[in-house]
Amino acid sequence: MRPAVSRCRNVLLSLLGSLQLLCVGAYAQGPPGGAMPPPAPRAAQSAAPFDLTGYWVSVVTQDPRFRMVVPGKGEYMGIPLNVKAKQAADAWTSGPDEAAGKQCEAYGAAAIMRIPERLRISWQDPNSLKVETDAGGQTRVLHFGAPPPPGLALSNQGYSRASWQVYEPPRMFGPPPPGGPPPPGSDRAPRFGSLNIATTDLSAGLLRKNGVPYSDQATLEEYWNVYPIPAGGAYLIVVSIVRDPEYLVSPYYTTENFQREADGAGWHPTRCSLTTAP
Repeated sequence: MRPAVSRCRNVLLSLLGSLQLLCVGAYAQGPPGGAMPPPAPRAAQSAAPFDLTGYWVSVVTQDPRFRMVVPGKGEYMGIPLNVKAKQAADAWTSGPDEAAGKQCEAYGAAAIMRIPERLRISWQDPNSLKVETDAGGQTRVLHFGAPPPPGLALSNQGYSRASWQVYEPPRMFGPPPPGGPPPPGSDRAPRFGSLNIATTDLSAGLLRKNGVPYSDQATLEEYWNVYPIPAGGAYLIVVSIVRDPEYLVSPYYTTENFQREADGAGWHPTRCSLTTAP
């Protein structure tokens, strides 16, 4: 009897091994027709590491002398201008631009976040974030993942391509959360990061309302971060980098601060102006 039992056991183990190989081979091959399809990318709105929607007001902590009032002629300190830019700023007057309806050139993407103002931020669609300013009534649209379309016309706000830089730290200490640890990428997973924005296709404009220029070759790079306030609310910190081979000798770095507001009670859109502050 023992030899028969032994033979039966060997046959059974052989069959089980063959079945395992078949299952592994089928798994490796994936579905009929080729490899497993990659998971669908998450929409930018659901992938956001922080909430930007709502109202924000400027907190002017940098260069109030040039932001809270209209700077005088020659007040271009702090901006790395070349000789050509200084000559253009010294020769500039607001009258011709006002008469030509070019007031909003001082409210282009390279300068708009520096103007003391309120922002109203909302999702235009799951992959497009809309940023409205009450100063000058401007609207920026931040496009996640979508490159600028061919033949795009230059404009004051240009074309902004955005992406989330997200960090999801592993849980290392403490008890597991209710329901077990969240899977990576889920809405329950802790996420930290920043919003990165690259803006191109800008028309020529002004970095300050006293004629300091930027050209249609300028580009804008931004990094937005939200920091909660322990007592409630949050700060939005925007680091901006303007590059312009025509008028700047080096990148122009600035930092703009905003504080979250509970509602839109202070929202008050104004027209573009070259002669009034802000």
